[in-house]
Amino acid sequence: MLIIGNGRLVTLGEEPRVIQGGAVAAEDGLVVAAGTTRTLQERYKKARFLDADGGVIMPGMVNIHAHGYGAFARGLAVPGAPARTFLQILRSLWWKLDRALTPEDVYVSAALGFIDGLKNGTTTVFDHHASPNAIAGSLDEEAKAAGKVGVRACLCYEVSDRDGPQRAAQGIEENVRFIRSLGEREGGGDSDREGGRGDGGEGGQGGAGRPRRLAGCVGLHASMTLSDATLERAVGEAGKLGVGCHIHVAEGTEDGADSAGRYGKSVVKRLGDLGVLGPKSIAAHCVHVSPEDIGLLKSSRVIVAHNAQSNMGNAVGIAQALEMVGRGVRVGLGTDGFTTDMFEAAAATNIVHRLAARDPSVGWAEVQRMLLETNGQVAAEFLGGRFGALAPGHAADLIVVDYDPYTPLDAGNFWGHLLFGMRGGQVRHAIVDGEPVMRDRRVLGLDEARLRARARTLSRKVWERLARL
Repeated sequence: MLIIGNGRLVTLGEEPRVIQGGAVAAEDGLVVAAGTTRTLQERYKKARFLDADGGVIMPGMVNIHAHGYGAFARGLAVPGAPARTFLQILRSLWWKLDRALTPEDVYVSAALGFIDGLKNGTTTVFDHHASPNAIAGSLDEEAKAAGKVGVRACLCYEVSDRDGPQRAAQGIEENVRFIRSLGEREGGGDSDREGGRGDGGEGGQGGAGRPRRLAGCVGLHASMTLSDATLERAVGEAGKLGVGCHIHVAEGTEDGADSAGRYGKSVVKRLGDLGVLGPKSIAAHCVHVSPEDIGLLKSSRVIVAHNAQSNMGNAVGIAQALEMVGRGVRVGLGTDGFTTDMFEAAAATNIVHRLAARDPSVGWAEVQRMLLETNGQVAAEFLGGRFGALAPGHAADLIVVDYDPYTPLDAGNFWGHLLFGMRGGQVRHAIVDGEPVMRDRRVLGLDEARLRARARTLSRKVWERLARL
């Protein structure tokens, strides 16, 4: 048993509390008690103790849409003229970068993304991967990286016809192979940080109790690079495995124009007709959607991943995320690889919707719901167990944030402190599945300095290959 105490405990959940001098006791991957440090230490006299030293103890963050393979883009000078459209960005950068990756690049870039996320307080990541010239086994490389770093992950390979039908078929097979392999792994214990499927079925969804460390779904790029035949095959395989899909939806105007021109319908309608959308699937972005599309998103019960910073960075627009929430669509927060800091992502999302509406009163409740409620619900649906609160029976995934407020902090105003005072760089400790995976900002599962040195060598080679594409 481990007690994390001597901090400001923020439980969140259905009955949120802030306990000064608070503590959490964890055993077998789950929270068993929350209260004052003195009470828990008296109750569990033999438990190990991790001192929060006055920091904020709170649930770990969940990121429901990330791209770890993009780590090597940091600092890259893209050859040629600057991209002026979203499609040009894809063609000049991302579709060249993914083609330049080797299996080792996949592992190292994923590990770096997970490390950066962990140091910013993210303990669960839904990663969407692409490496067209290194497809086979690529999800195993990502899974190995997640295991070494210590985070939970739901992984998928991005199927696309943009590199030809053979690559599309290989992408589907990689998803199928990986998801099936999860059933062969031992589940969840400390001896196997790479995880297993637990009790939630072959594909990884559902179930209470101790959550799994790994899950999988079928990754898809976007409507504009996927034929009906490829989508139908991917959806069919997902159905056999009992999982959903993870796909980019109407991110740029190009996606909608392609669907309207070739199929006579919106992206959302096309994907809905082909069975891509549903309660087990994640639809990332959904920037260019109509009121009718929003109705379809709601009725399908698909999960929408809102990535406001990435949308701003790519200048594709601002998703109608607040309206979606108001109409009953399930909307959570992702980063699309733009950042690994969910504190920063939440703050930026809140601000951009205020600006778009020219109304400083909007976004407050909706963004809070996305980050602190929906993201945890999504993690539970894919990995099993319960997330998002430090209460008995919930996943013992938590972080300690070095945040010493100079105004009162209580359950009623914690969201304001998170938006305007707390950031990922303040995260000091991280615990996943009831065990420390980061102490004093040092990741315990690997040699980070050695990994970063290797990454500098590998990334230079990736850049050289990219320049020749």
